[in-house]
Amino acid sequence: MLSVIFRSALTKNRGLWLPSQGLVRAMSSSGGPTPPFTTLSISKPAESITHVELHRPEKRNAMNRAFWSEMVDCFNQIAEDPGCRVVVFSGAGKVFTAGIDLMDMASVLQPEGDDVARISWNLRRLVTKYQETFSVIEKCPKPVLVAVHGACVGGGVDLITACDIRLCTQDAWFQVKEVDIGLAADVGTLQRLPKVIGSRSLVNELALTARKMYADEAKSSGLVSRVFADKEAMIAAALEMAGEIAGRSPVAVQGTKINLVYSRDHSVAEGLDYIATWNMSMLQTQDVMKSAQASIEKKSLKTQTFSKL
Repeated sequence: MLSVIFRSALTKNRGLWLPSQGLVRAMSSSGGPTPPFTTLSISKPAESITHVELHRPEKRNAMNRAFWSEMVDCFNQIAEDPGCRVVVFSGAGKVFTAGIDLMDMASVLQPEGDDVARISWNLRRLVTKYQETFSVIEKCPKPVLVAVHGACVGGGVDLITACDIRLCTQDAWFQVKEVDIGLAADVGTLQRLPKVIGSRSLVNELALTARKMYADEAKSSGLVSRVFADKEAMIAAALEMAGEIAGRSPVAVQGTKINLVYSRDHSVAEGLDYIATWNMSMLQTQDVMKSAQASIEKKSLKTQTFSKL
């Protein structure tokens, strides 16, 4: 379990939780990957909040072979961890990620086989395996906030479009890079970006030209919801937002994420039917009365204790 490998002390506060500047700086320059991971640093900056940091700063956080499997292991554990209610994801060093590590992945992208059919079958198996690296974020019932600074290239766009809330710094830029290396993006960008931005024309332009999108355009197009002056301010805001989410009923929060993802991919009628079936059991939680009582008494939800889920 992730709780075994967390090394940071928990910060507990019943009032509005604001991250200290020291904590934010520490999160921005952690000591290294958290064993058994070699590309990810995992910490608990506050109660019920998990911070996952892509940690290959010397390689501009390029995604090597280990990264693709470690992400799956990490988020599968987070999904089952009752001590985690929300996740903040960021990158170590000067940039969020330079995308796929071409040098490290070159041999992997040349699957073996006795003929075209077998080579193709093995390549398809490989692609679907790597798709799960980012789909696991979307499948995780805990909301995932991603904080982007500097470059977010190729696989980085695949990653952030699978997250629930996207923040960035003023110096951030985004690039769907795959056409520049001779392939169509195949692990999530072409499927999720049109639903994130909403403008098919803009998505087509970005995917077909591989041009860079800078922070202001990312904000105006809806790719990110907020832009910050620097990484420190962004991480502080991400932690504060995560604290607000973590202070609410996990039954309500996780149910909301699951139904938002479902409704995105289904009709309004199907979404309404799904939430009706969902809430016929979930409305029976004690969390409803606790939340209503706090509202009536004009108290913060953080004064309420919600059982782990």
